[in-house]
Amino acid sequence: MINIDQNKKFVNEVWDKSIIPALVDYIKIPNKSPAFDKDWKANGHMDKAVKLMTDWCQKNAIPGMKLEVIELENRTPVIFIEIPGQTDDTILLYGHLDKQPEMSGWDADLAPWKPVLKDGKLYGRGGADDGYAIFASFAAIKSIQAQKIPHARCVILIEACEESGSYDLPFYINALEKRIGEPSLIICLDSGCGNYDQLWLTTSLRGMTGGVLNIDVLKQGVHSGTGSGVVPSCFIILRQLLSRIESETDGKILLDDLFVIIPDERVSQVNQMADVIGHELHFGYPFCENVQPVSNDPAELILNRTWRPALSIVACEGLPNPNNAGNVTIPWLKVKLSMRLAPTTDANKAAELLKKTLERNPPFNAKITFDIKEAGSGWNAPKESSALNKIINTASKNYFGKESVRMGEGGSIPFMGMLGEKFPKAQFLITGVLGPNSNAHGPNEFLHIEMGKNLTSCVAEVIAEHSKL
Repeated sequence: MINIDQNKKFVNEVWDKSIIPALVDYIKIPNKSPAFDKDWKANGHMDKAVKLMTDWCQKNAIPGMKLEVIELENRTPVIFIEIPGQTDDTILLYGHLDKQPEMSGWDADLAPWKPVLKDGKLYGRGGADDGYAIFASFAAIKSIQAQKIPHARCVILIEACEESGSYDLPFYINALEKRIGEPSLIICLDSGCGNYDQLWLTTSLRGMTGGVLNIDVLKQGVHSGTGSGVVPSCFIILRQLLSRIESETDGKILLDDLFVIIPDERVSQVNQMADVIGHELHFGYPFCENVQPVSNDPAELILNRTWRPALSIVACEGLPNPNNAGNVTIPWLKVKLSMRLAPTTDANKAAELLKKTLERNPPFNAKITFDIKEAGSGWNAPKESSALNKIINTASKNYFGKESVRMGEGGSIPFMGMLGEKFPKAQFLITGVLGPNSNAHGPNEFLHIEMGKNLTSCVAEVIAEHSKL
C-alpha cells in the first residue's frame, strides 16, 4: 500500500527542485512542430529540446533504465525509455515535446518563449501541452521506487510530431512494437481537465478533417468601381458554400452523415460533468464583454464540443491588410476549414463528403476546389474495468479530496486511436493539466503547478496499485 503523505512529499519536492526549473528552460526553446517549422532539423530547436529532456532523465536516472533517442530517416525523433519492473506486466506512458506556434495576443508581460512564474502558474508555450509529461512520468515512478513498491515494467514514449498530427508516430510504433510489448495500461498526460480540483479522465476524443477551399473568379483584381455589380464576389460564393455545411444562425452542421448516435454512457458522463462545473464552463473562455455562448445549457455545450461535428475557419489568404487595401474586387480566396468530428466518425469518409459538398454545382460557375489536407478519426475509450475505476477514484480522493470525473475532449490525440487499434485489450488513463483558461495553442498558455503535482501523485498511486490487479 502506498504511503500517501510520503508520495505527495516526494512528488512535490521533485517538482519544486527539479521539474519546474527544467520546464522553465524547456519553454525558452522555440521547437515548433514540423507543420509550423519546415526547417526544424536545420534550425536545431527540436534536438535542443530532446537533449534537455534526456539530460534531465540521465541526471535523475532510474536504476536499470534504458534510454534511447531514436530517429528514423526523414522523421522527427522519439525518446524511448524502458524501466524494468517486478511483474510481467507493461505500462506505457506517453507524451510529446513539440509545440504549437507563437500565436498573437499574449499579455504585455508574457510571451510564448518567455517562462513566467505567477500566481501558482508557469506561463509559456508547451509547458502544459505537454512538456511536463516526461518529467511527471519519471517523478511518479521514482516516488513508487522510493517506497520500494513493486510495479510493472514501464515504457515511456515521447514523440516530436504530435502537434502536426503524429504522422511520424505509426512508423515508430511499428519499429518499436516488440520492444513496447503488450501494455495492459496506457497512460497519456496530453489531455485536459474541467477544473483543477480533481482528477479528470478523458473518455473520448473528437476526430478532425480539414482542407483549403479555393475560390477563383478573376485572373487578377480589378477596380471595384468597374468590377462590383458585374463580377460575383468571392464572399457571395463563400457564403453560399459555407451554408451548404453549416447553419449561419446557430453553427449547427447540416450534413446528417457527420452525426452519430451518442452512447448512453457518454451522455451520462456529460451530465455528471455539467453537474460538477455547471456554468463555470463559460469562464474557461476569454469572451469579449457581453458575448454569450451558443447555448446556456452546460450539458448541450459539452456535447457540442465532444460528440458533435463543428466547423472552424482557421485561415484566409487573398485579402490585403486593411491599411494597404485599395478599392479592388478580390480575384480569389483561399480559406482553410477545420471540421471537428464525433469520436466514432470515419474521418476519411467525412473528408470526401466535404469535398463533394463544396465542389458540386459551383455558384456562377466559379472555379471551386477543396484540397483535403488532413483526416484523422477520433477515439472512444474502451470501458474501464471496475478495479481500475476504483483505483483511479481512490487516487483522486487521496490527492484532491474529490472523486475523479469522466469527460470527452474536443481535441484530437492521434496516438490514442493508433494504440487503441494496436492494443485492443489495453485499459487507458488519459488525463492532463489543460483546464480553464490554460489556453493551449493560444496566447497566455499556462501550466497550473498544483494540478501538475497532484496529477503526478495520482499517476504514481495508479501505477503502484495497478501491479496488484
